[in-house]
Amino acid sequence: LFPRDRFWMNAIQWGEGDWDPVTFPDPKGMIRRLKAKGLKVCVWINPYIGQKSPVCQELKEKGYLLKRPDGSLWQWDKWQPGLAIYDFTNPQACEWYADKLKGLVEMGVDCFKTDFGERIPTDVQWFDGSDPQKMHNHYAYIYNELVWNVLKETVGVEEAVLFARSASVGAQQFPVHWGGDCYANYESMAESLRGGLSIGLSGFGFWSHDIGGFENTAPAHVYKRWCAFGLLSSHSRLHGSKSYRVPWAYDDESCDVVRFFTEQKCRMMPYLYREAARANEAGTPMMRAMMLEFPDDPACDYLDRQYMLGDAVMVAPVFSEAGDVEFYLPEGRWTHLWRNDEVQGSRWHKQQHDFLSLPVYVRDNTLLALGNNSQKPDYAWHEGTAFQLFHLDDGCEAVCEVPATDGSTIFTLQAKRTGNTITVSGEGEARNWTLCLRNITQISGTKCGSYAGSELGVVVTPQGNEVVITL
Repeated sequence: LFPRDRFWMNAIQWGEGDWDPVTFPDPKGMIRRLKAKGLKVCVWINPYIGQKSPVCQELKEKGYLLKRPDGSLWQWDKWQPGLAIYDFTNPQACEWYADKLKGLVEMGVDCFKTDFGERIPTDVQWFDGSDPQKMHNHYAYIYNELVWNVLKETVGVEEAVLFARSASVGAQQFPVHWGGDCYANYESMAESLRGGLSIGLSGFGFWSHDIGGFENTAPAHVYKRWCAFGLLSSHSRLHGSKSYRVPWAYDDESCDVVRFFTEQKCRMMPYLYREAARANEAGTPMMRAMMLEFPDDPACDYLDRQYMLGDAVMVAPVFSEAGDVEFYLPEGRWTHLWRNDEVQGSRWHKQQHDFLSLPVYVRDNTLLALGNNSQKPDYAWHEGTAFQLFHLDDGCEAVCEVPATDGSTIFTLQAKRTGNTITVSGEGEARNWTLCLRNITQISGTKCGSYAGSELGVVVTPQGNEVVITL
C-alpha cells in the first residue's frame, strides 16, 4: 500500500465526506485513471466533524453528534478547531455517515482507512443511553462495523477490507488493523512487532504497521531493515508523517530492498493466501508468536523479536544497522527459504545479514508452494507453481494446499516418504508445476517424471499429477 495525499478532504473540514475541490477538482476522473492502471483506491476517513464544516451545524441540530451530560455539544481542539464526534449509537447518524461512504464507493473507491476511533471521552451522554465508560473502548467496534457493513453491501464481503487503527473485543471481524503511529527508529520497530504478536494472541488474524515508522524520518538503514520486516508481514504499507516513505527518497539501495522483498512476497502468495484463508476460517493469526506454534517449547514463551509467518516459516527481523541478529529455532532441521543454509533447532543462532537478507527459515517436513509471478500478488497461483520440499523424514508426509482467490483449495499436493522413496500425488487443478527437493543434489531416478539439478536442489517435473522419486 502506497499512501498518496491523505487530506483528500479539506484539511480543516474533516468528516463531511466531500473532496477538497481545490486539491482534487476532478475526483471521479482521477479515480477512473488510477483504476485504469490496475490500482485499488483506499481513502482516509475518521469519525469526526470539524466545526468549520458547512454540515456541522446541521448534524448538531439533528442530534447526530456526541453530547455532554448537560445536552451541549461535546467538542475539543485536538485535531480540528471545535472538533465533534459522530454518535454512532444513533441509527440516523449511522445512515447519514454510511450514505456519504456509499457515494465514495460509487465514484470507484475500493476501501477505507478508518483512522482514529480511540480517545473517546467519558464525560458524555450517548443517544441510546450507553454507559460512557464502556463506550470508551466499544466505540471503535461500532465505528469499524459501520464502515465494514457499507463495504459488504456495496463491493461484497469477499472484497470488503478496512485499514483500521482502533479496535476492541470482536473487531477482528472487520480486518485489517495496524499498530498506529510509531517512531522511525529500531526501538519502535521492535515495539511494533511486540504489539503485533500481542494482538495476534488476542484473536486478530491480520495486522500491519507503518513501514519506516510514522513520526520523524528514519535514516536509510532503519528504513531498509523495516522494509524487509514489513514485506514479510501479512499486510505491507509504506506510510509516515511529514515525509513520503517511498524508497527513492532514501537511497538507491532502498529501491533494491523494496523491489527484492516485494518480489519475494509476490512469489510467496500461494503460501500466504492459504494462511490468510485459515486465519479467516479459524482465527489463527498469520503472524504469530513462536509460543503459539510451539507451545511445548518453553524457550518460545518470551520470544518477541521473531515470529512465525504462517505455520512453516520463521522470520527474525534485523534491528541494527550492522545486521547483527540473534534468534531461536525450535527442534528440527531448518532451511533458509532463499538459499540452502541449513541449521539445527533447539538452540540460539547469531548471524549477520546485509540489507537484502534476514533470517527466514522453513521447518523440516514442510511442502511449501511458491508462485511463478514476482511482479504482482494476484495471479493464477496454481499455474507454474514451484513446490519446495524441505527435508522429509522417513515415515512422514507433507501436504500443501494451493488456494483460489475465494479461499477455497484449488489444488492439493501430498508427499510421503517410505525409506528412500518419496511418493508425490496431486489432486485438483494445477498446470506445469514442479517440485524442488531442497538441499538434495542427487537422486537415483523418478517414475512418471523427469528431473534436473538446480542451485537449491533437484527439481522434479511430473508427467501428470503423480510422480515417484527414488533418493
